[in-house]
Amino acid sequence: MADDKSTTGTAGAADTSGGTAAGAGGTAGPAGPGSGRQGVAWLVCGRRSKWLVLLLWLVVIVGTAPLAQKLTDAQDNDAQSWLPGSAESTQVLDISKDFRPETIPAVVIYAREGGLTVADRARIAKDVTQIKQLDEHGVRGTETRGPVLDKRSGASAAQIYVPITMGPEGWQQIAPAVDSVRDLTGKTTDGLQIHITGPGGTSADFSEAFEGIDSTLLFSALGIVIVILLFTYRSPSLLLVPVLSVVAALFTAQALIYLLAAHAGLTVNGQSAGILTVLVFGAGTDYALLLVARYREELRRHEDRHEAMALALHRAGPAVLASGATVVLSMLVLLTADMNSTRGLGPVAAIGVAVALLAMLTLFPALLVIFGRWLFWPVIPHVGSVEPTERGLWARIGQRIARRPRMTWGVTAAALALLSLGLIQLEAAGISNADSFTDKPDSIVGQEVSAEYFPAGTGDPLVIIADQGHRAQVTRAVATTDGVVAQSIGVPPNTKPRADGRILFEATTTDPSDSQAAKDTVDRVRAAVHAVDGADAKVGGGTAALLDMDRATAHDNKLVIPLVLTVVLLILCLLLRALIAPLLLIGTVVLSFAAALGISALAFRHLFDYAGESTDFPLFVFVFLVALGIDYNIFLTTRIREEAARQGTRPGVLTGLAATGAVITSAGLVLAGTFAALGTLPMVAFAEIGFAVAVGVLLDTFIVRSVLVTSLFLDVGSKVWWPNSLTQRDTSRTQ
Repeated sequence: MADDKSTTGTAGAADTSGGTAAGAGGTAGPAGPGSGRQGVAWLVCGRRSKWLVLLLWLVVIVGTAPLAQKLTDAQDNDAQSWLPGSAESTQVLDISKDFRPETIPAVVIYAREGGLTVADRARIAKDVTQIKQLDEHGVRGTETRGPVLDKRSGASAAQIYVPITMGPEGWQQIAPAVDSVRDLTGKTTDGLQIHITGPGGTSADFSEAFEGIDSTLLFSALGIVIVILLFTYRSPSLLLVPVLSVVAALFTAQALIYLLAAHAGLTVNGQSAGILTVLVFGAGTDYALLLVARYREELRRHEDRHEAMALALHRAGPAVLASGATVVLSMLVLLTADMNSTRGLGPVAAIGVAVALLAMLTLFPALLVIFGRWLFWPVIPHVGSVEPTERGLWARIGQRIARRPRMTWGVTAAALALLSLGLIQLEAAGISNADSFTDKPDSIVGQEVSAEYFPAGTGDPLVIIADQGHRAQVTRAVATTDGVVAQSIGVPPNTKPRADGRILFEATTTDPSDSQAAKDTVDRVRAAVHAVDGADAKVGGGTAALLDMDRATAHDNKLVIPLVLTVVLLILCLLLRALIAPLLLIGTVVLSFAAALGISALAFRHLFDYAGESTDFPLFVFVFLVALGIDYNIFLTTRIREEAARQGTRPGVLTGLAATGAVITSAGLVLAGTFAALGTLPMVAFAEIGFAVAVGVLLDTFIVRSVLVTSLFLDVGSKVWWPNSLTQRDTSRTQ
């Protein structure tokens, strides 16, 4: 790892042949502490400063690693961390705490075809007695209700209602509470079906699905990144540096987010924690690939690896910074969302990408220059060696596109538009609990069994809060509403009769609580009770919460998507100092997004047999695809602009494609692979987002960036830089 000696002559000539990027990056002469913006790069990769950078990161990693492990404990997966903040169901949830501790009911269902036997009833009675003695993990055994027998089919089923109090552990305690009940009741035996369902049972299964999500995604993403980097670099030693840098970035980001969650009120849930891992690995590795590619170019021109890295950072740094800024600002746009879960994801994702960006612009280059050229073994870039991209695959592809660019982009755009017709199959109207899992957990089986014998909404009732003086009118309005089981209306046990002049009572729906029919019932009940003058009645509960989340997400889709597009457009305009090129790039990204959704919708219906998509599916896919997919256009167009300033737009497009083709392809494979890792989770919503983003990234990588953008720029020519003066310089050069 001895310092390289700086050379002139060949290296300088090679660098000069790389061109002076007038107006696009400054001169390409030797870099050093006094060479303008390149001096900033020397703070990272200088002969002495590289060791200081490494030392600082070691201190950070040692200090943050223990805190990163605590992020799971800081997650808030309570209902309010997902609900829209101002929704009626959220208000009911807040007010109901004045009447009773926040509880979630678990429903134990017993059923036997042909009717419960005497032995079955004795067993059920024994279970009730034992459950009433439970007092752990929030199980309020003494308040257990039941058994309630099914009278419609000759007492073939019975249900027990077990309330679970939400304590400081929040959502994390539901699974242990349900397990403690299951330990007493046992499972299906000798023809007697025994299942635990209701909100408590379903929440326990969701909790178990999220359990270990951080480690599952970490190892899945890590494995994918290692395989792709090994294939890309063909160097077992080189892949260690980006992997170490990305892991350091992830731990640092998790520690920072934990501190903000514990002491500054930042909301983190299982969804945002899982996506954080994918984003840091995907974005961080992308930035590493771009820097390594440019560093390898400069190593072929400069003997001194420190000088080569300074130039690589100077030239690739703006593109990496612009890419990172695009993702960070796009994520922060999520703060405008109504949904608490969506709004909470914004700062979590932004922090993760910002830390990844910092690590890849400081720790990563410092490690590269510390280890030296041997890190590239067995293909070590020596000074004067031939740049393989000049006559590679992407150079040949560019030459073919250049023959008929207009026809190329027309056919490509038409094909993408045709694929987008698959959007007809998209059903992003929400998915039921039964359709939320890739398998069928016990709570879903129990829900189906319960619906055979009891009103479908049993166990997850509507919660109505109203003024005490209007109790009779509100009760009558609810009881006469279509879709409500009239005889189910009543005050739940162990609830204060009134609080602050208000009353609370519950009502069961005739339809499953997570069905569209039940949501329609909520609308009818709300209309009925709101019409009672002076009652100030509000309707909440699980079904109402689902309805409010669907509507809040629909609002967020209309607000966030245009804002993200605006942010990306502004960043592109500032980066490229042009208007036409950014507009073209935005158009290609939107077309790519539509095609990705179309392909995904067809796959979900006819390949995976998913029932539908969550209402926030289009929003998340759009944000990730636009914010991350635009990276490749940024990498390509900044290089095109640099080359266009030296040799003109048309040859600059071909050079830019040839120089960036391989690295962008590798970056796309890494990002697609890391998002595909979401498919390892047993939850449909995550699998759908992972699949759609992976498909969209692959479209961006192999079709949009390589074919559509390239052919558009070749066809439009120097006008893409309007109103920048590069248009006039390019025109005068060709005259």
